[in-house]
Amino acid sequence: MLASTYPFLNGLWYMIIFFAFVIWIWLLITVFADIFRRRDTGGGMKALWIIFVIVFPYLGVLIYLIAEHNGMADRSTEQMKAVKAQQDDYIKSVAGSSSADQIAQAKQLLDSGAISQSEFDTLKQKALS
Repeated sequence: MLASTYPFLNGLWYMIIFFAFVIWIWLLITVFADIFRRRDTGGGMKALWIIFVIVFPYLGVLIYLIAEHNGMADRSTEQMKAVKAQQDDYIKSVAGSSSADQIAQAKQLLDSGAISQSEFDTLKQKALS
């Protein structure tokens, strides 16, 4: 009754409902992703969790979050570390050659007479640091 006489409150109520719906979808996606990411349970247990979450959505998500909150945090941390390691490997491969390759190139320049011994030492220190 109050919201129908005040359009601002009506709009505010719809925004709150929409925000709650977005959070609900996010929670469902998080729970489903965690169920499929788990390596400590078999396919049957995963299927039971999926069925439980689909048949009793609010209760299923709430129970899963309560029962598996520590495991979810650990799996999320492991995944972030794995992604970070992949990014670091990619950056190293894109950034250039390894320090051994840089020293070998500097040695070739030294042998050809293009750089002096002091320049070689400087390049070597840069490559090792």
